[in-house]
Amino acid sequence: MVLSKTVSQTDVSVHSTFASRYVRTSLPRFKMPENSIPKEAAFQIINDELMLDGNPRLNLASFVTTWMEPECDKLIMAAINKNYVDMDEYPVTTELQNRCVNMIAHLFNAPLGESETAVGVGTVGSSEAIMLAGLAFKRKWQNKMKAAGKPYDNPNIVTGANVQVCWEKFARYFEVELKEVKLSEGYYVMDPQKAVELVDENTICVAAILGSTLNGEFEDVKLLNDLLIEKNKETGWDTPIHVDAASGGFIAPFIYPDLEWDFRLPLVKSINVSGHKYGLVYAGIGWAIWRNKEDLPEELIFHINYLGADQPTFTLNFSKGSSQVIAQYYQMIRLGYEGYQNVMENCRENMLVLKEGLEKTGRFNIVSKDNGVPLVAFSLKDSSRHTEFEVSEMLRRFGWIVPAYTMPPDAQHITVLRVVIREDFSRTLAERLVADIEKTMHELDILPSKADIKNTVAKKSELETQREITTVWRKFVMNKKKTNGVC
Repeated sequence: MVLSKTVSQTDVSVHSTFASRYVRTSLPRFKMPENSIPKEAAFQIINDELMLDGNPRLNLASFVTTWMEPECDKLIMAAINKNYVDMDEYPVTTELQNRCVNMIAHLFNAPLGESETAVGVGTVGSSEAIMLAGLAFKRKWQNKMKAAGKPYDNPNIVTGANVQVCWEKFARYFEVELKEVKLSEGYYVMDPQKAVELVDENTICVAAILGSTLNGEFEDVKLLNDLLIEKNKETGWDTPIHVDAASGGFIAPFIYPDLEWDFRLPLVKSINVSGHKYGLVYAGIGWAIWRNKEDLPEELIFHINYLGADQPTFTLNFSKGSSQVIAQYYQMIRLGYEGYQNVMENCRENMLVLKEGLEKTGRFNIVSKDNGVPLVAFSLKDSSRHTEFEVSEMLRRFGWIVPAYTMPPDAQHITVLRVVIREDFSRTLAERLVADIEKTMHELDILPSKADIKNTVAKKSELETQREITTVWRKFVMNKKKTNGVC
């Protein structure tokens, strides 16, 4: 969150039992303390608080990488004090970034000559990459409209309602109208036909998603490209496509190599991908790749020389760490095509194990597709007594973090749970998760529904209701053996 809020209005001090060996006075919670404390005490205080965080390996809500090899961890720590933007001071780090850009561009079938270098940049994630790509589209559209003597103050962009919030941020921050293709029950990605119908002369681009956040499904970029070519011919426009491959960009090339979604399609002018998702790097790295130099307006690139030499820069931020760039290069040369393919195939196989296990329970509808990002999105067949949100809450008792959420318009009446399968999610964990979900469902069957409790509240006093609820839960807890969390 950008905005902060305090957890407690009354407890204004931080206390630590074990740190009392070094310091006896409590620390102010929201103000900097007046005096220094021993390093051991600072470590212990923070370490004690962090124990209450969830286990990243069991955070099945996130697409972000939570495990890397120890050798790469060493490289990350060795570069933790290098500022990525100091290209003149750290030329090798810059070279590694350029190698990564070219490797990814070739992976996405960019039309590069034998000695031609790719056009792209490392970012702090796909959100920044999308902002940069969107700015390039907006500036190119403005230049074209100016040259034609037409108004250039009302640009729009066409997306599906399933896009990640960074697209909404781009539209709001940079004053671009967002035209969304609404979803429908059973169809949770952008319909290419409806998307092309929304395109007009002021459309700077159509954004397609390779791996929807909601259900992992790949949108049909090939069909979108073909339909848009026809519309451009009819109208004389040249509306391009951007592919948001944040999740799917490091999946499709390895297990769906024949799928046409990238620079093989002529209208695809830029692609973003998250290195910290299926690029297998810790959080903090994304990539923006352009088809060629003409697709990135030169006036958006700044040149600075106060760090020692002329340096071109096209980023929204300035200083940032070098570690993630180095980690991305490590993964690419360490794994190679074969290694990435093995990882992605293994993720898909574990996804199928989880999906089949959930289907066997007979309690869930599977919303996700077999082909796409390896995740399982599912909803309750019968939610009359208990909801997906209750299932999500109950699973936390076992240590699992499984999100529940509603779909965007016009499918907002659908609620789903989602499990993202990452490299560190094994078949054993998949089987254990299914077992814990079954336990959760059996326990929910015993509990009264919230509607039943609400009806009881209307008939009884507040004290009576509270006692009854307490009694029900006490009986439930006493009748159950203590369940150990997954570790």
